[in-house]
Amino acid sequence: MMSGGEESDDKVVIMCCASCGITANDDIKLRQCTACYLVRYCGVKCQKQHRPHHKRECKKRAAEIQDELLFKQPESSHLGDCPICCLPLPLDGRKSTMNPCCSTIICIGCNFANQKREFQAGQKENQCAFCRTPLATTDEGSEPHLMKRVKANDPFALLQMGVLCYQRGEHERSVEYYTRAAGLGVAISHCVLAMAYRNGQGIERDEKRAIYHWEKAAIGGHPGARFNLGFVEGKSGRADRAVRHYIIAANLGHDGSLEQLKNVYPLGLVSKEDFAATLRAHKNVVDETKSKTREEAEAANFYSR
Repeated sequence: MMSGGEESDDKVVIMCCASCGITANDDIKLRQCTACYLVRYCGVKCQKQHRPHHKRECKKRAAEIQDELLFKQPESSHLGDCPICCLPLPLDGRKSTMNPCCSTIICIGCNFANQKREFQAGQKENQCAFCRTPLATTDEGSEPHLMKRVKANDPFALLQMGVLCYQRGEHERSVEYYTRAAGLGVAISHCVLAMAYRNGQGIERDEKRAIYHWEKAAIGGHPGARFNLGFVEGKSGRADRAVRHYIIAANLGHDGSLEQLKNVYPLGLVSKEDFAATLRAHKNVVDETKSKTREEAEAANFYSR
């Protein structure tokens, strides 16, 4: 028989302070340990006193929670759907574009259809397919639009500004923009920050921070980041974790991860059932990104550069 707790999903949630034992009431509010969510404390003093006794269990449960998040299959990639045709955006960056006027990512099919319509109508000035703002013809003309979105704290504008700074060789400044965008939940920014930490570009080299940002990006649905995590896990001898990363990324349509699974399948590192299911999932998700308009754009070599 347990006292001072409530049982839910086979986990006992302690409803009294894990250090001093005082129970919660109208005057005393208990706060959960935000790392493991297993115990509660009446204050910071009790939390610090109990830390030596709780540290091992806390780290174990925190790692379990992180893995639950990390190895959960995302419903879609970090790119989501094109806001015009509502079809999933392809992972190939050449097959989508983002204009600085609204910082909205659209597929090449919708961009191609828009410019085809403008040409047929005899329209001399090209407009954004999403917001209809006249498009600048030079980088200098585009930057004021971009800065306007940056001032509005648009996450994708911040990412785009980071890329622009990197191209100019302003690595430290680019990291600042990437960090701001990552803080607003942009998975691509986490992935770029991981590479910055790993290579020491614009910031001090830190392998642990690189892994942290790759994990954030992977949780956000970035298959490239997950592919990198699979490589790191495989190199560290944790083949089971590497395979799990590759399966999740391949299910999102990542070709490189599927190739890795093809390489390890003969070694028995992935089951026949999992391999077959991944092959089907990869084909289905790639097929979902196809449309007649997108195929016309590709046939016309209308790729983003």
